[in-house]
Amino acid sequence: MLALRGSRVFGRRGVLGLAALVMTGAPGCKDGEPGDEAGDSTSAATTAATAATTTATPTTGASAGESSDTGEQAAVTWHQDIAPIVLSKCGGCHIAGGIGPFSLQNYEEAAQFGAAMLDAVERKSMPPFLAETTDECEPRFDFKDDPRLTDDELEKLRAWVDQDRPEGDAKAAAPIDPPMDLELKDADVHLTIPSEVTMTGTKDQYLCFSVDPGFTSDTWLDGLQINAGNPKIVHHVLAYLDENAESADKVGPNGEPYTCFGGPGVSASGLVGVWAPGSLPFVPPDNVAMRVPAGSRIVLSVHYHPTGTEERDNSTSIDLRIFEGLPTYVGMLALVGNEGSQGGGLQPGPNDPGTPVFKIPAGVTDHTEEMFIGLGNDIPELRVFGVTSHMHYVGTDMKISVQHKAPTQGVPDSECLVQTPRWDFQWQRLYGYDTDLDSVPRVQPGDEVHLRCTYNNSMSNPFLAKALSEQGLTEPQDVVLGEATLDEMCLGVFGIAVKLSDVL
Repeated sequence: MLALRGSRVFGRRGVLGLAALVMTGAPGCKDGEPGDEAGDSTSAATTAATAATTTATPTTGASAGESSDTGEQAAVTWHQDIAPIVLSKCGGCHIAGGIGPFSLQNYEEAAQFGAAMLDAVERKSMPPFLAETTDECEPRFDFKDDPRLTDDELEKLRAWVDQDRPEGDAKAAAPIDPPMDLELKDADVHLTIPSEVTMTGTKDQYLCFSVDPGFTSDTWLDGLQINAGNPKIVHHVLAYLDENAESADKVGPNGEPYTCFGGPGVSASGLVGVWAPGSLPFVPPDNVAMRVPAGSRIVLSVHYHPTGTEERDNSTSIDLRIFEGLPTYVGMLALVGNEGSQGGGLQPGPNDPGTPVFKIPAGVTDHTEEMFIGLGNDIPELRVFGVTSHMHYVGTDMKISVQHKAPTQGVPDSECLVQTPRWDFQWQRLYGYDTDLDSVPRVQPGDEVHLRCTYNNSMSNPFLAKALSEQGLTEPQDVVLGEATLDEMCLGVFGIAVKLSDVL
């Protein structure tokens, strides 16, 4: 995975072409609101029914609650109708000890939350899936592992609640599709930060840990997962390759982290993974893998944010799964956006003083920042198999599009890849397209990425109000581009595959 804009997550510094990065072999920000317990939230909808990200097979037959030939309403029961929906779409999170605040694994557990589940689903706060089709964004493909209920499933849940949640016959229970895995399966390497961090006060900390995967020869990875040790204070984690193992000399004698900001502080690095609340394991399509050069170390760059009380982290970690042989495609993670000047593609905004500037004034409820970022004419063809948006607590909506310089047949000049109109920092994931790698959107030399981010920098934004209170503030502040909790971003994250033969 690669950072398309270079080794820094934002800004123009250190910008490199994608082709150069691939050729050098450098494939290589949810558990509640800030400060909450894992799975907690301040809204009734969020505490109602958390969901794993998987798509159940649509149900068939008569619609729920439809009257039978006798004029009586058809019974909708837990074992026959509702369990297949709840267990496949909510069961991955709502298990004992899971990130959901309560379990929904059996009738007794689920029945008491029936009305709350229905309320959450009707208000679209659950299941947690932020990508939506809108009047201005209609992606050409559906997304994989979409946990949202179909119209028929919603009607069944509504009828079950209306009928006072009947249990049905356990002996004739309907089959249940398993929920999506929330953990990387068959990981070969597990690396944990080697020392403990204590967070106190009101200041963010940016710390880099150096860990050794032990690869003595070039190694390919087809799965990666970063695990936040203490989600109360871990704002996001970036995993970088350190090809020359320089980070080993920057840490303390017992692996104590060194201070870092905007990058790992080593000469040869590439981004290989990102964690933010809601992230899932990164598993690219078949025969797509990331290269880790022999002798490389991995730098885990962790942004810790304060909660107002003392908190500790000693278990943030990364899991790696090894791909045997050579893949057909090189996998990468490309970050595009966070431009702070007109020269970088930032467009004039509604509250700019004159020249374009990334600044969200205090009290403004509907501020926008837009960027048009050219990808250059020297990049190879990029197959975009997944995409997501990234902002912080002031953000409310983000739309990501590609302007095609020379679109092929059937591809529009301007193609919307994703829009997240109900942005929630606590639920971030890569939205993968539900199609094969030959059909996914492609980015060609000369194309432009268009990012539009909308913000609410007022106390009517509940996520901002909570983040402010945790840092001892009672009023909004002017917000600028940056990595701190109360800074903002406008960043597109892309899962990309490039043919290995194109970069050899």
